[in-house]
Amino acid sequence: MSCTTILIGKNASYDGSTIIARDDDSGSGRYDPKHLVAVAPEDQPRHYVSVLSHVAIDLPDNPCRYTIAPNVLHNRGVLAEAGTNEHNVAMSATETIAVNDRVLAADPMVELRPAVGEPEDADYQPEQPGGIGEEDIITLVLPYVTDAREGVKRLGELLETYGTYESNGVIISDVNEIWYVETIGGHHWIARRVPDDCYATIPNQLGIDDFSFTDAFGRQREYMCSADLREFIAEHHLDRTMGTPAATGGRHAHGTGSRTGSHARRAAGSGSAVVAADTDSAAANREARVKARVEALPNRFNPRKVFGASTPKDHIYNTPRAWYMQRHLNPSEDWDSPAAQYTPESDDIPWCRVPENKVSLEDVDFLLSSHFEGTPYDPYGTKGTAESRHRYRPIGVNRTGHMVAIQLRPYEPAANRAVMWVSFGSGPFTTIAPFYANVRDTPDYLRDTTPEVSTDNLYWTNRLIAVVADAHWFETHNAIEGYAEGVRAFGHRLVEQTDIALEDMQLAGEAESNAAPSVQSALEAANQQMADYLRKHTTKLLHNVVYTASNLMHNSFAMSDRWTD
Repeated sequence: MSCTTILIGKNASYDGSTIIARDDDSGSGRYDPKHLVAVAPEDQPRHYVSVLSHVAIDLPDNPCRYTIAPNVLHNRGVLAEAGTNEHNVAMSATETIAVNDRVLAADPMVELRPAVGEPEDADYQPEQPGGIGEEDIITLVLPYVTDAREGVKRLGELLETYGTYESNGVIISDVNEIWYVETIGGHHWIARRVPDDCYATIPNQLGIDDFSFTDAFGRQREYMCSADLREFIAEHHLDRTMGTPAATGGRHAHGTGSRTGSHARRAAGSGSAVVAADTDSAAANREARVKARVEALPNRFNPRKVFGASTPKDHIYNTPRAWYMQRHLNPSEDWDSPAAQYTPESDDIPWCRVPENKVSLEDVDFLLSSHFEGTPYDPYGTKGTAESRHRYRPIGVNRTGHMVAIQLRPYEPAANRAVMWVSFGSGPFTTIAPFYANVRDTPDYLRDTTPEVSTDNLYWTNRLIAVVADAHWFETHNAIEGYAEGVRAFGHRLVEQTDIALEDMQLAGEAESNAAPSVQSALEAANQQMADYLRKHTTKLLHNVVYTASNLMHNSFAMSDRWTD
């Protein structure tokens, strides 16, 4: 599996923005070139056909403009990965997750089934398309929604109608809310709103650890789900809730606030009695039994326990990443002693938490490029042992194609509210740079990534730097760190200056709307300035890294080497 996600609620971020960020990591042994492109309404398909699953979907005739960071090659579909539309709705899709075997048995994935035989054969079976997946989701949702909740509902309808062939987590945000959607089997889904004062961490596991049926089937302030989720859980015996023990008179009793424990069991038992007396019909009996079990379900439960999967491999590949992100954002807690509540191998690390300090974009960049700095698990570090330094999968790995952090700023007008902070390549060797999303086109240094290696674009230049510098971490790290600081400082300054210039334009009546050509031209000019800065300084960094590594080659030789002490 691949990808790491961190979500920052508006009251937990340094400036009141909602921030969604995700590493998009290629599968093992594959490196997918990335680029940044703007999609005009006329370029959005009206009849969509998935490359991998062959599912065909007719799309509305009113798409909006949007900017995405997809794969260059479309051999596995568009794979838009991260994007923002002209209504300032943002998406990142997907975080690969897993569900347990019981869920897969109850609601199998909707997989492509190739045709069997030839059409003229008597036993011919036509092809059965699969459902939607990572390649499709942003393309099918983002151009048609005006806020995050609308995005969740559209995605839910697509999942219920067409199904999916894989387990995924999908992030949808606007300036007020961040929603995280997890697919449950082939057709079911749950969604939770990130609390405004919290951050959430997701490392390739089904992560939501609290869910309220009362809210999901009521006001939907914090939770949403597929319409038959309660019946699905009840019919297939997925609930594992034991209730909350409370000491009473030297014995343990279960609370009744969430209808768990003995109270729930009595409800289920009495329902069964009703079933026996109600009808002799097997179908009616079954329906009544399910209804009784639905009534016995707790109003609140832990989806991670009900739907999720946990194996020893998670403790190597997944849980250490959540542990490290929360260790960084809540540093005063005990994370390292034998008595620590959470360790890199804990299965109960919370999905979301209140940070000790408001979270900055620099925090996000550091965490999604991190390799467990300051711990015995850092592959570039000096602590621990050779074994511990390669015990766990780092967050910033060689297979990262890009990291995109989408910042939606409440204090700026809609025209320049959305900023996509983009980095291409392996995180420890690069950094994020800001690009306005409300544009008609993107700079060629990020747009025109080639399938083959080239120094004419940011993606391949960054990947070359990483490949050369990796073997010479200590000798090249200062140059890379200086480059990263310079890019981020220039980016923040450029955004501030552009915001001020746009405010002056609006006061002068030169920017009458979000789609005004003058506004988009100003944003495109700022993006080009950022790209020009990156081209100059990334090329310089590549030169420095190649020079340093050349001097450290094993076949180096000089006559003076013969006479040195």
